[in-house]
Amino acid sequence: MQTDEQLARQMQQGDANALAQLVERHHSPLLGFLYRLTGGDRALAEDLAQDTLLRVLRAIRQYRASRPFKPWFYAIAVNAARDHFKRADTRHTDSATDDVLDDIAAPREDELDFDAQQVAAAITALPEHQRVAILLRYYQDLSLAEIAETLNIPIGTVKSRLSLGLQRLRSLLE
Repeated sequence: MQTDEQLARQMQQGDANALAQLVERHHSPLLGFLYRLTGGDRALAEDLAQDTLLRVLRAIRQYRASRPFKPWFYAIAVNAARDHFKRADTRHTDSATDDVLDDIAAPREDELDFDAQQVAAAITALPEHQRVAILLRYYQDLSLAEIAETLNIPIGTVKSRLSLGLQRLRSLLE
């Protein structure tokens, strides 16, 4: 099985099959990440996933093979979501809903002892910078270094956001 980095290099050379493999590999996790990031707005998550994949396609020439693909990919997804929420037409609308899917797994659910729906609702209530860090770490399984690279912040800031986010989650759930 080829790595994401190998497939990205093949995409840079115009291999459409490599693009199909990357989309197949990453679309579902990307959609889940964006779903959680948008507070359960499935239609918006699907739009942002499409936007992310288009941005990846447009930016693939700038991808550096020495950089891990996954953090680069999720940086594009986070930026697509931020761009969406910065636009004037979405600034004053609340896209977060109280409807969350029952099958959303919670970060360290066994330790928190809460059901997935409660955790998903609490994650939605976190500030965006903490929510993104928690989703990347516990749902997308990115390492601290990968999160730092994705968000272009120091590892210490990632640790702080995770720690404060988990503290806030616990207080929201109690």
